[in-house]
Amino acid sequence: MAQMANKRLAMTLYSSDTDPYCHMVRIVLAEKGINYEAHDVDLNDTPEDLKDLNPYNEVPTLVDRDLVLYGHQVIMEYLDERFPHPPLMPVDPVSRARNRLMLKRIERDWYTLSNKIAKGEDVENTRKELRDSLLTVAPIFEQKKYFMSDDFTVMDCAIAPMLWRLQHYGVELPASASALITYAANVFDREAFKESLTEAEKEMLAI
Repeated sequence: MAQMANKRLAMTLYSSDTDPYCHMVRIVLAEKGINYEAHDVDLNDTPEDLKDLNPYNEVPTLVDRDLVLYGHQVIMEYLDERFPHPPLMPVDPVSRARNRLMLKRIERDWYTLSNKIAKGEDVENTRKELRDSLLTVAPIFEQKKYFMSDDFTVMDCAIAPMLWRLQHYGVELPASASALITYAANVFDREAFKESLTEAEKEMLAI
């Protein structure tokens, strides 16, 4: 990951190399060209300094000078406000609230299922449920280049890690989901997305 010459001025991200929520944050950092130091965390053996920084001892955790943030959505919104260009969230409060609501739905509807697959819980049924849920919304992706927008936004940062992991999770999208497949290809082709990938994430698609 990119590092600043003066480490005292660099943000530090405590991150797991396979966690999708950490991946969301890394996409935001890459999209905005933010220099930071990455600390890869073994979730089975977290470092003492993380335990001191975050009462929940979890990733992602972002340290920006004296500020410590945790919770992927909190971090993503902070980065968007701290580094406003390019903007990933709308300025007006109504649109921002709608974005937050959609992010909540993405997490509850899709990540709840993908996390179950990752944990090996009721895998076959959960794969089908996730695939069917994605097929239901696939037509939305016909309307715009990105998710409900002509511009890349924080919602794309949230969706992309889940779509990247579908093949790894054994979820195959049929040809009828062509708009969603095209959307995913467009996102995966962005330089910032490529930069956001860890070696472990690259191996998920054998890249």
